[in-house]
Amino acid sequence: MIISWLVAIVWAMGYLWIFILMFLESSFFPFPSEVVMVPAGYLAYLWKMNLFLVILIWILWSLSGAWFNYLLAHHFWRKFLEKFIKVDKLDKLDKFFDKHGHISTFTWRLIPVVRQYISFPAGLSKMNTWKFSFYTILWAWIWVSILAFLGYFLWQNQELIKAYIKEITIVLVTFVLIIVLIYYLFTSCKNKW
Repeated sequence: MIISWLVAIVWAMGYLWIFILMFLESSFFPFPSEVVMVPAGYLAYLWKMNLFLVILIWILWSLSGAWFNYLLAHHFWRKFLEKFIKVDKLDKLDKFFDKHGHISTFTWRLIPVVRQYISFPAGLSKMNTWKFSFYTILWAWIWVSILAFLGYFLWQNQELIKAYIKEITIVLVTFVLIIVLIYYLFTSCKNKW
């Protein structure tokens, strides 16, 4: 019943619904993207939505939600935090994101619950905007494609979708740990040379 209700809402609201919810999901309001993207994938399967347009909208509005957080932290939080945190600590954050911001932005976005909040330290540290955008888009493309294709191919089997989402989450977290380890080893070796 809830599943039918979700499909009906996504269908009734259409691309506007995806636009609004994905903006919220990517900003500081934690909203599970599975609730929108899996039904949207199913509607694409029924030829009621365009799968590639759904993915494109999700990527663009994920980026806009991430940019909202980035700009909020960049323009307002930094001035506020400077009153309470020593400048040298903020300088350390700046140096960290200058050196490791790309890997941090990408890997943290693959982890559920915390993915929305990586934009705040990126904005505080004034991370390179091109790198921030590229790694945010890369994450969004991976995640939304997985969810949309799950809805497209497996909608009829809800239990299988739930199992796959759990497994995919475990795989992504493992993938993140491996990337971070490889990155750490690579930068350690590079610094020694």
